[in-house]
Amino acid sequence: MAVLSHEGTYPIMYGSWPIPVGSGHRTGYITRPDEEGRFPVVFVIPALEGLTGFEKDLCRRLARAGFATLRMDFYRAAGEPLEVYNMLSDRRALGDIDEIYDFVMSDDVDWNAGQGVGLLGSDVGGRFALIAASTREFVKSVVVVSAPLTGDEGREHHVSDYLEHLRVPVFGLYGAEDDLIEVATVDEAQRRNDHGQWILYEGAGHAFLDIDDEQYSAGAAEDAWARILAFFAATLDDPEVVDLG
Repeated sequence: MAVLSHEGTYPIMYGSWPIPVGSGHRTGYITRPDEEGRFPVVFVIPALEGLTGFEKDLCRRLARAGFATLRMDFYRAAGEPLEVYNMLSDRRALGDIDEIYDFVMSDDVDWNAGQGVGLLGSDVGGRFALIAASTREFVKSVVVVSAPLTGDEGREHHVSDYLEHLRVPVFGLYGAEDDLIEVATVDEAQRRNDHGQWILYEGAGHAFLDIDDEQYSAGAAEDAWARILAFFAATLDDPEVVDLG
């Protein structure tokens, strides 16, 4: 792993890494503070395009704030992103999340704090995150960014079926000018998941958080990041840094 010079609360280690699952390995991206100790873990659930600079930035920002992050490649095939997504069953995606969790809790890992993890998913990654948060006991909290809340009627799981039964803290972030997500569906999610917080940013589009996208909104992104970090700090275990001095 490469070590990034100090930027934020912690200097960090980051890089692509083969995550052992079963008898083989899967391509993964791991970031964590470059400190001795244990840190709360967040899984970053992939969107349509695979591992992008945006998702790497999500991971590194979380690590600089004291979280260890893992992002595994769900999409095993090459091709047009939507077609590849449609080839990935919900069962397989949830199984991948289970495999990441088994790795984090194995004897091979000594930097995880606690038995639970947080999930962060953007776009369709947020859809998988909400389903996992509803069906996996090890999920402690979930953040979704511009995640579709409808349109999955032909898939195994329907996000709308879970909104009233999410048992963990939920934080949803959306742009009010998103041309892919109807504002009414976000309002409905807030109504049905009344203990969660679902925010709409006026003037922001689908990719408002991605600094490399033309839809990036600096004001919305700055506010969103402050809220995301505060949310995970409040819902996950505290870091346990070892003082080597």
